[in-house]
Amino acid sequence: MKTVKLAIVIAVVLFLCSCNNTNENSNAKSTTQSYEKNQGFTPLFNGDNLDDWIVKIHKYDVGEDPDNTFRIHNNSIRVSYDNYKGLFDDRFSHLYHKQAYDNFHLRLEYRFYGEFYPGAPYFAELNSGLMFYSQNPRDILKNQNWPISVEMQFLAQLKQGEARPTGNVCTPGTDISISGEIAKPHCVQSSSPTFPKDEWVKAELIVNMGKITQIINGKVVLEYEQPQIGFTTAVKGIDKSLWEHGSLLTKGYIALQSEGQPIDFRNIEIKEL
Repeated sequence: MKTVKLAIVIAVVLFLCSCNNTNENSNAKSTTQSYEKNQGFTPLFNGDNLDDWIVKIHKYDVGEDPDNTFRIHNNSIRVSYDNYKGLFDDRFSHLYHKQAYDNFHLRLEYRFYGEFYPGAPYFAELNSGLMFYSQNPRDILKNQNWPISVEMQFLAQLKQGEARPTGNVCTPGTDISISGEIAKPHCVQSSSPTFPKDEWVKAELIVNMGKITQIINGKVVLEYEQPQIGFTTAVKGIDKSLWEHGSLLTKGYIALQSEGQPIDFRNIEIKEL
């Protein structure tokens, strides 16, 4: 009898182990499938050149970058002012990817570095951003200071102990809606923590059917909707035939910003939704 009971116990143990292994294999397979479903990102920047990008600098024609503001550095797109001379002279610049997008999930990493360029406006210190739903860079006039666009703003800490969130939203020539109402401030703060200069920060932007989600280091920090062309004094020198107040923005260009603070961008990827 003891032998029979022992055999039964062994059989039960083997059966339970078999079930457990089956569940583990099933979970592993499920995790792998879930991970694969989250892929589909395509690099916007190849790490070698800027062939797929278009520069537009305030007071210059599209495609002109005489001081090499945007360049390649260690597989990153670097914004640098080491060739600038004299006053900054409002040389606000944007580097546009050649393709327009409507619904997408974009992710990148950025890092502020170096010294703020003397004479650039005070608000631009440790300040840059990612423009989206922007007008075509080829339609931007020579003396237009900013593109009509929505900006995911990037900031870094200026003073020890003072909060300065990143992943905010700014609206050059546009409006956005939060909780069903048009946001009145030109820039709306996010709920992100404050990051120091020289630290790489991961930023994600999800634009889907008029709803926008902004993510910093894996956490949602801001949500809004219905980006549209709006009244603002921030954009000057535009082609007024492009200004249709209240017109919803459903597609546009993506651009990296330069306004006086050196910054690096890397791992720029997009997934169309």
